[in-house]
Amino acid sequence: MPLFRTLTSAVYGIEASLIEVEVDIKSNGTETQVFSVVGLPDAAVRESRERIRSAITNSGLEFPPDRITVNLAPGDVRKEGTGFDLPIALGILGASGKIQQQQLKDVLLLGELSLDGRLRPVRGVLSSAIKARSSQIQRIVVPYENSAEASVVQELQAYPVKTLIEAIELIRRNFDRKPMQINCKEILEQGSKYNIDFSEVKGQLQAKRALEIAAAGGHNILLIGPPGSGKTMLARRLLTILPPLNFDEALEVTQIHSVVGLVNGKGLVSKRPFRAPHHTTSEAGLIGGGSSPRPGEVSLAHHGVLFLDELPEFSRSTIEALRQPIEDGCVTISRANTSLTFPSKFMLVAAMNPCPCGYYGSKLRSCRCSSAQIQRYIHKISGPLLDRIDIHIEVPALCLEEYSSSFKGETSSQIRSRVNQARSVQLERLTSEKIYCNAQMGSSAIKRFCQLNEQNKKLLENSIQRLGLSARAYDRILRVSRTIADLAGHSQILAEHIYEAIQYRSLDQYW
Repeated sequence: MPLFRTLTSAVYGIEASLIEVEVDIKSNGTETQVFSVVGLPDAAVRESRERIRSAITNSGLEFPPDRITVNLAPGDVRKEGTGFDLPIALGILGASGKIQQQQLKDVLLLGELSLDGRLRPVRGVLSSAIKARSSQIQRIVVPYENSAEASVVQELQAYPVKTLIEAIELIRRNFDRKPMQINCKEILEQGSKYNIDFSEVKGQLQAKRALEIAAAGGHNILLIGPPGSGKTMLARRLLTILPPLNFDEALEVTQIHSVVGLVNGKGLVSKRPFRAPHHTTSEAGLIGGGSSPRPGEVSLAHHGVLFLDELPEFSRSTIEALRQPIEDGCVTISRANTSLTFPSKFMLVAAMNPCPCGYYGSKLRSCRCSSAQIQRYIHKISGPLLDRIDIHIEVPALCLEEYSSSFKGETSSQIRSRVNQARSVQLERLTSEKIYCNAQMGSSAIKRFCQLNEQNKKLLENSIQRLGLSARAYDRILRVSRTIADLAGHSQILAEHIYEAIQYRSLDQYW
């Protein structure tokens, strides 16, 4: 029997690589069947032999009684996952004469087989579809549950199948049916609708103002207040005032979520992600890692919000590991045989109590903590990490009168319109720098776009010296000042913008 080849892919990190499946069937002259898979397969790939044998026979097809050798090329790269089942099964059937080699030209195959021949969904389909398009492959065959995800990639024909028999018939008929199509524009429009709103938050005008500035400039923010003051409620509504995802951003987010199996049935993540890991999360869970590195929470929050409630309760090593992804917008994880990079451009929203008991400075309850306890609690957050958080804002407890008031503040759509306007100004200004918001400005961009007159420069320098702020905090104040000016519609940074930005560095007094 001739050698038969099929094409599939393997995902490493969030990128896919093409894998050629070579199937060779030879008579071994005995009744003992031999079925071997080579090419550095992991346990899941090795176990596919039993799944494939049962799937073929339970689909009413004959499984060859001869020696079967399957090679996954290139042979020096480890193959992981269950997506190789379908290409191996079709390779065996092709080598047995059930399918012609020409019928699988420029076709990428993915899917896990159940014992009765049904196809189960696999992870990383979007990455595989992107790789197929870049390699000029015309068609991709995937399980039905993955079809919307594969259809996101334009100029690639995605064909969903539910069973092995359906895949064989599709190939034999030379793909005579229409490929799956979805309306990405409509999906993104639906993603801009939320069932929560800023108008639901009672009082907290100062905190709302700080969050509007954070959203307008993409700044990291720390909310400080007693339990029940509304920190989590405010953080969750930040998404409703951020600009909606554009297609390129949605594609990046979906690619990351596809790798860990978190893509919704629509095939495209249409809302900015909001990730809120518990404070017991490990460093690998937050940053990413594992023996086969997977994206962590910072990457799953890419183009969205990472909310860390009870920030001081996270382990010191875990929150210190945030420094690189905050600064660089990506995470690099190195292992002995590989090094992978995951994107992590997110807005950090952290929340904490003002002291261990939570009531320091509260007008409603007295604090039981000593000054030494408060210092130790706050110093769980290092100065270098705090420098990377642009805005610190106090969220006081509401009094009964504020809580019971029927007054409703601005809606999310009203705030978002101002945020979008400020973002459009920044996008036009920063196009040459290849960044899209003020929080991403480096030193050269700050010097170019955050120029101060002599009077305001002296004002800022005196404030920095008096408060004992670091050079990094100096840059943060300039970035926030630039955003406040953009919201106010001013081309120049004024003294009032600097004063407001300085008041958002309240925790710097402890370092």
